[in-house]
Amino acid sequence: MAEIELKTAPADFRFPTTNQTRHCFARYIEYHRCVNDKGDETADCEKFAKYYRSLCPGEWVEKWNEQRENGTFAGPL
Repeated sequence: MAEIELKTAPADFRFPTTNQTRHCFARYIEYHRCVNDKGDETADCEKFAKYYRSLCPGEWVEKWNEQRENGTFAGPL
């Protein structure tokens, strides 16, 4: 049986405190900017997807995805 290796986003010195809310949001934005620039299936963007998925609560991501679809997302994409 293969061993599962769990990883999270690496330390980001822009976010030195334990509250990772801004870190989560920044990674979400970075992922979607990358997808907009390079396309959906780009391996370069996959690291940002892993980062925001490991940092952000699922409810936030669902809400942000809905807002992006509706054109009401407040972030800079």
